[in-house]
Amino acid sequence: MGIFKKLSSSKTAVSAPQTYRHNPFDRLDNYVPLSNVQNSLYRELREAVPVLDAAIYKIVRLTGGFHVECSKPSHTTALQSFFRNVSVGGNQQGIEAFIATYLEQLLTYGTAVGEIVTDSHGRFAALYNADLDDIELRRGDDGISAVVCVKNFYETVPVDYPELVTLSVLNPEAGQLCGNSIMKGLPFVSNILMKIYNTIGINWERVGNVRFAVTYKPQNDVMDRAYAKDRAQQVAREWSEAMQSGKQIRDFVAVGDVSIKAIGADNQILDSEVPVRQMLEQIVAKTGIPPFMLGLSWSSTERMSSQQADVLTSELEAYRRILTPVIEKISRFWLISNGIQDKAEVVWDDITLQDEVELSKAALYRAQTKRIEQELTQNE
Repeated sequence: MGIFKKLSSSKTAVSAPQTYRHNPFDRLDNYVPLSNVQNSLYRELREAVPVLDAAIYKIVRLTGGFHVECSKPSHTTALQSFFRNVSVGGNQQGIEAFIATYLEQLLTYGTAVGEIVTDSHGRFAALYNADLDDIELRRGDDGISAVVCVKNFYETVPVDYPELVTLSVLNPEAGQLCGNSIMKGLPFVSNILMKIYNTIGINWERVGNVRFAVTYKPQNDVMDRAYAKDRAQQVAREWSEAMQSGKQIRDFVAVGDVSIKAIGADNQILDSEVPVRQMLEQIVAKTGIPPFMLGLSWSSTERMSSQQADVLTSELEAYRRILTPVIEKISRFWLISNGIQDKAEVVWDDITLQDEVELSKAALYRAQTKRIEQELTQNE
């Protein structure tokens, strides 16, 4: 832990930006709580809209794996061995589990906080994904840096060793410390979608569980009118017994002018396919995942084109650029804590979204082009 303090003291101080408003009494306003109402809303959105939950997990998996390489093979072997067995949060193992949870938190809330946990001797012991409900951010005195603070019982204080904490934000707005979730802008659309689904459920509950209207019409004679109430009660009693659930099917027999109609049989349920698809299109467009990868088959010939693969690859590369400094920081701490003077480089696995046949064709075309260029150069 003392190593980081020594390194940080040698850095040149950063002057405050000119466009940052300084106020000697805005210390409390600098605190940005991460456990706001929006976070609870985003958690509920993932539970209410399965497509959103599936899209986030799909992005985490598609981002792919990685490994860390050092200049010396022995250092690489030792570092990779430690990362495969490092404890994560007490219930997981491996740095990839930490990064997966870290990215999921980043996508859901727009902000992710992690921590390097050390033992009593200051050695690397575990990784921990912090709960945002326990964290607040405060703008540093220089107006640029973000100070991670932890909530205690009566006050919010900065962490003792900020060098051990990792902080990442997604698509932050200008001048803001927190990032934005990929679900920003979807509560309104999701609310309409939930209303449609709720209405469909109510209508099918009414129509599926058929209710009947039994009408008894008395005749014009005096006796029929005098006993109309008694006969109506008898018809109602017999109909109720005939409609009782059970294996035995009973017939209903009535005397007089009795009509039976199913309630709601003449009403037509609104077609929900078009509005539901319109809402889902907005949701899927926000996630950046092709619809068919989320189980939405809107076209019989739908498949991933090269353009879709390129767009999705650029999205995943953007997430990798956010995660790479976090992995490098963790690797750098392990090397320093073990007395190794080396630099770690993060190498991500190739993103293969296209068919192997198409990839082979592309490689063949590139090789043929290169050979033709060499022949033309030799002929000249």
